[in-house]
Amino acid sequence: MSDPWDGPAGRATRSRGTRVPGQRTAEPDEAPRPGGRAAARAASRARGGNRSRKARPVGRGRRVLKITGICLSTLIVVTAGAGWWFYEHLNGNIRSVSLEGKGGTEKADAFGRTPINILVMGSDGRTSKTDCKLGGGCSATGVQTGSNADVQMVLHISADRSNATVMSIPRDTMTKVPACKDSETGQSTPGYYGQINGALQYGPACQVATVHQLTGIPIDHFVKLDFSGVVKMSDAVGGVDVCVSDDVYDTYSHLKLSEGTHTLKGVAALEFVRSRHGFGDGSDLGRTISQHIFLSAMIRKFKSAGTLTDPTAVYKLADAATKALTVDDGLGTVNKLVSLADDVNKVPTKRITFATMQTAPDPADDDRVVVGTGAKSLFSAIADDQPLTTGSGKKSAAASATAKATASAVPASGIAVTVENGTAITGRASAVATALTGKGFSSATTTANAPSPATRTTLTYGTGEKGAARTVAKALGLPSARLEQGTGSGLTLVVGSDWPSGSSYPGGSTAAPAPADTKAAVGGAHASTADQAKTCAKVSPYKTVTFDGVPMTPAQAYAAARSKPDSDD
Repeated sequence: MSDPWDGPAGRATRSRGTRVPGQRTAEPDEAPRPGGRAAARAASRARGGNRSRKARPVGRGRRVLKITGICLSTLIVVTAGAGWWFYEHLNGNIRSVSLEGKGGTEKADAFGRTPINILVMGSDGRTSKTDCKLGGGCSATGVQTGSNADVQMVLHISADRSNATVMSIPRDTMTKVPACKDSETGQSTPGYYGQINGALQYGPACQVATVHQLTGIPIDHFVKLDFSGVVKMSDAVGGVDVCVSDDVYDTYSHLKLSEGTHTLKGVAALEFVRSRHGFGDGSDLGRTISQHIFLSAMIRKFKSAGTLTDPTAVYKLADAATKALTVDDGLGTVNKLVSLADDVNKVPTKRITFATMQTAPDPADDDRVVVGTGAKSLFSAIADDQPLTTGSGKKSAAASATAKATASAVPASGIAVTVENGTAITGRASAVATALTGKGFSSATTTANAPSPATRTTLTYGTGEKGAARTVAKALGLPSARLEQGTGSGLTLVVGSDWPSGSSYPGGSTAAPAPADTKAAVGGAHASTADQAKTCAKVSPYKTVTFDGVPMTPAQAYAAARSKPDSDD
């Protein structure tokens, strides 16, 4: 479906209180009795009472405690009820759709931890009056059915939650769309070659399947927002601070801002993230970069402004988010969304990398693009859970460390290992030692019983023998965290109860992927990190817009439209 609001396609490279009872007063028939104190006491006993004035305050105290207890119980019930209502209210906001297993499956790392890959989609659908008003283009057609995924970002959160990558895929990318059927609408396709954003016409699961097929990246979740969703979210966070390099007026998205920094919320925020003619070369490529700037600023605000520790802000944000999002079944509850937010919050901003898939002009259509050089390296880095850096080309610390470990490895034939059995299972040391010699390690490899039971497998090495230890660890799939430097010499492998059988360490990998070529992965990907607060969106120097029918640059259009208020006014 075309997007009339966007205008022509860009170039290919482009409580009520309780009253406490008062003092008791004498009963009307209790007139004073003659006879002094003794007579009074006798009369009291005759009435069957042992009460005295000193006893009365105790009775009042009990009543006060009882009433207080009732009040507290009521308060607890009301509070719990409000909490339950709040939880159910938020859950009721969420709309979820099954992924039908079309996105592949993530692989756990050596410690059993699993990375998370989410396809974030921005829909151009005018499927409600609100979205028609925000998106435009409904004057002739009215409320429409179907939508395109004009924003597609693969959000990768590493298995150890130490880093994250956000990769944008331009909407103009041409690719193969697989056979799909939307489980809700019944609309189907036998598959075709076309623009990648159109796969959403056949349901979110189809869009996920298309991206998975293109990139090879397992995608286990999706999040979809429409126009009104962006407005709600930006309002909920109190606006997002962005910077533009020059005056800009995109006559298509209606974004109009003066040079400098602005706080955008509501419609203004939507205009910014939708602007494709205002930035870069006027194509979708420039739009992905400005979107990265917007998201980076939003992430920084979450982390620095205490948004997540302010109950009022959290409620407002949660209510807006659950109303704004369509997600897969795996994210279809408040608890799951909160867990996801917590995972993202663990990653430092300097280790959240934004990148745009490398593209090349489509030979068959100047207004479309295809996968370009370097994209496969970027895909592999994400699929293999490798961290990235910025556009400097310098390898990440993790990749460099892995590369160094590989380079300093010692040949197996020159390595002898003492394998000790720290389990209660007979023959474990022999089984592992046999596996080592079978892999080419020295025949001088020996076995023994460990001095004491071990719950954890460790490989201890002497001074200058770290390289040899790495070679052994790689052969057995033993995580590097199990390597320890000792005070003696030689290599001693203690097989612990965490390794009860087999010749490869459980959950380990004897064929770990090679370090990502981060230089190739980020080359031409316009990479940046979320901590770069001073980055401004580059206003296009080209005549990408028209004003009163005259082609102009966005800055020229801003000057010509002085009477029109700015987006943040």
